[in-house]
Amino acid sequence: MTESMNDPIEEQNGGNGVAELDNDAALKAEQEKAQGYLANWQRAEADLQNYKKRVDQERSDLAKYGTMSIIRDLLTVLDDLDRAISNAGDAGADWVKGVELTRRNFATTLGRYGVKEIPALGLAFDPNLHEAVMQLPGEEGKVITVVKTGYRLHDRVVRPSMVAVGNGQ
Repeated sequence: MTESMNDPIEEQNGGNGVAELDNDAALKAEQEKAQGYLANWQRAEADLQNYKKRVDQERSDLAKYGTMSIIRDLLTVLDDLDRAISNAGDAGADWVKGVELTRRNFATTLGRYGVKEIPALGLAFDPNLHEAVMQLPGEEGKVITVVKTGYRLHDRVVRPSMVAVGNGQ
């Protein structure tokens, strides 16, 4: 009766259980290999998703900020218009009014594309937005004079405001 109750695998291998241990070890090794493949696939999938997000962000940034160099060039034209207005002798002349109108329209057009002036006069100096070019007597750390207006495109600085900062005297 003891012989009929023996494990069939043990009976096939002479009852020593070596085949059962070999099968268990082989199964465990294959499961570990499968887990390794799964982990590698999951990492590759995560890398692919991160790559797609990065590419989408780069495309978005390119669409949003791709005009930055053109904007910089156009700002020099706006500066020239400002200089022409500030150096006009007779403020009532029709040509001065025409230049002022042109400047206003030009600034409005740039504004439609996300270009905004960086406020500076009377505000605390911010090195992220302002570039100090000189110090003048006045309240320490405050912008006393704007030498050249700064601009930003959406949330990025195209050109910092060139300012004179108070030195506390």
